[in-house]
Amino acid sequence: MAKILNFGSLNLDQVYRVDAFVQPGETKSSLSLETHCGGKGLNQSVAAARAGAEVWHAGLIGCDGEMLCDKLRENGVNLALLERSDGVSGHAIIQVDNSGQNCILLFGGTNQALTEAYVDRVLEAFGSEGVVLVQNETNLVGYIMRRAHEIGLQVAINAAPMNETVFSYPLDLVDWLVVNEIEGAAIAKCAQEAQILPTLQLKYPKMNVLMTLGKRGAICARGGESAKSGIYHVKVVDTTAAGDTFLGYFLNEALDGKRLEEALRLATAASSLCVQTKGAADSVPLRKDALFALESGALGSLGEWGGWR
Repeated sequence: MAKILNFGSLNLDQVYRVDAFVQPGETKSSLSLETHCGGKGLNQSVAAARAGAEVWHAGLIGCDGEMLCDKLRENGVNLALLERSDGVSGHAIIQVDNSGQNCILLFGGTNQALTEAYVDRVLEAFGSEGVVLVQNETNLVGYIMRRAHEIGLQVAINAAPMNETVFSYPLDLVDWLVVNEIEGAAIAKCAQEAQILPTLQLKYPKMNVLMTLGKRGAICARGGESAKSGIYHVKVVDTTAAGDTFLGYFLNEALDGKRLEEALRLATAASSLCVQTKGAADSVPLRKDALFALESGALGSLGEWGGWR
């Protein structure tokens, strides 16, 4: 069983269903409004826990965040290292259009209020076995990575949302980098997609890379091993937590010693179930459901990897 300490963002998601995204200067009415628990950190903790990992979530919860704690707790995530703050929790305004695509506006809130003293307390309590997972939605990401590496923990980073801050992080300490093709190209400084993985492996020899390619599937490199996967062609309702679902499932399988092909296959099945359901954390499937969908053929045939652009 994988053991994961997730220093992850926690957001209250205000999800507006629209017929099309709001354009500059436009005012329009939404078709509906729902509030969900989200944030890349929370979604990934829920996904990894539902995939079967032992997950500890670290971060600050605001005065309005009891709903977030309840969501993590009901999914079996350990909250012993989570601390409360008088501030306001992170939140997101999300538009979801009729095709299931989304656009997201974030407010960091307590996600941006971590302190070095808090990070040190958490790492001391967690111990030196397992992996620390971070995303680019909290502060002190670089400090967390350095301290985790110093005490012997593996480091995994989902470099999203991608911005210039990522280049200040100690990427040479990363054991697992999870990116899409845009983020990967930015970090590798490559114009050609086919050169992203070779460039990253040359620059960061110890780094394992998982790169998702949307409808073209995903590709992964771990040491001298590599694997590719296409997607299942299913009806898309909402893509909000699909990438987080893929990451949580894949990371659990890879850390648990599974072959890359197996890890990609289960992660693809889980994310295919995810996109058929509205919401963020609530759309992440349980492991038993992902396994059943995979083994029963309920998702149809797995498509071929879509290749480079």
